[in-house]
Amino acid sequence: MNDLSKACIDEAKKGMQNAIAFLEKELQKIRAGKANPGMLEGVKVDYYGTPTEISQVANINTPDARSIVIQPWEKTIIGAINKAILDANLGFTPRHEGDILRIIVPPLTEERRRELSKAAKSEIENAKVNVRNTRRNVMDKVKKLKDKAVPEDEVKQVEKEIQDITDKYVAECDKIYAAKEKEIMTV
Repeated sequence: MNDLSKACIDEAKKGMQNAIAFLEKELQKIRAGKANPGMLEGVKVDYYGTPTEISQVANINTPDARSIVIQPWEKTIIGAINKAILDANLGFTPRHEGDILRIIVPPLTEERRRELSKAAKSEIENAKVNVRNTRRNVMDKVKKLKDKAVPEDEVKQVEKEIQDITDKYVAECDKIYAAKEKEIMTV
């Protein structure tokens, strides 16, 4: 197998690994009943006129499975953090306790569990689309290898290998979904 063929296979693997990594990051944002600092990821606070991640302006801890404690580095921004969490509509309300904000994560209702499961399924489908788009882009490059005097049997072999890699990553998405759904639906 020549260097161009190997480069196409490596590109496919890298693109599909990135899709899986992004999927796992997105699924961390979907809460499963347990308190997790990742639940606040992506929530921006107005910090002196600049939208800033909460983790950049405060310590976030989970003292137990049902609560999150946010301790701002500057006491003056506690109101802005509170407002940002409320505006993010995450399904819980912070409680102001002196120098900290405490969030009690409510237990999930059956209906909310189903909604979260659907949201996870949607993220899985997005990841599968990204995997397939990577395959399509790399396959287009593989077809161009024919123009570069690469033997047709080698092109067919590379196409088969890329399809096998795609199937592996699509199956990985399904496996990740099964684990996340179990986590969400477990009371």
